Amino acid sequence: MAEAKPKIRVRFYRFQNRLKERAGGAGHKGTGEIPAEILAKAQAALEEMAEDYPDWVMRLIKELTEQHRRCVDTPERRRAFFEQIHAIAHDMKGQGGTFGYPLVSAFAESLYDFTHGRASLTDNHVEIIKAHVDGIRVVITQRISGDGGEAGQALLAGLQEAIRKYKSKA
Repeated sequence: MAEAKPKIRVRFYRFQNRLKERAGGAGHKGTGEIPAEILAKAQAALEEMAEDYPDWVMRLIKELTEQHRRCVDTPERRRAFFEQIHAIAHDMKGQGGTFGYPLVSAFAESLYDFTHGRASLTDNHVEIIKAHVDGIRVVITQRISGDGGEAGQALLAGLQEAIRKYKSKA
């Protein structure tokens, strides 16, 4: 005779999702919309930060330049320097577009991808890093905002040409 299996009881608990309510005002009931005055304050803060962005990026460019110099001076430690460059590029790649400099983001993203852990450590690769840093420096010193038009496209094309040139020598 086959034993009868006991019936399994399942209970479903449905909790109210309060995320939408909280997004609209820290726990207050409502439509989930952010009040206009809070948006205005956030926009003002973002615009204030955007004014300081070029100075901020120049500090990062100096760090990148220093790491590049170390790659040249102490090739036996390049892996560590590439990792530091990679981390700086990671921080920069999302910021440029936020503050009106998408070309900075484009250069930083390319540098981030280029210095990934599997990157080669040759002198040619060090020169490609320099091309990225120089491109970011030009964008910031010339205050090339937006896509940069023809000048921006020429900068990106120059970077791609440098990458092709030095990779072909590798």
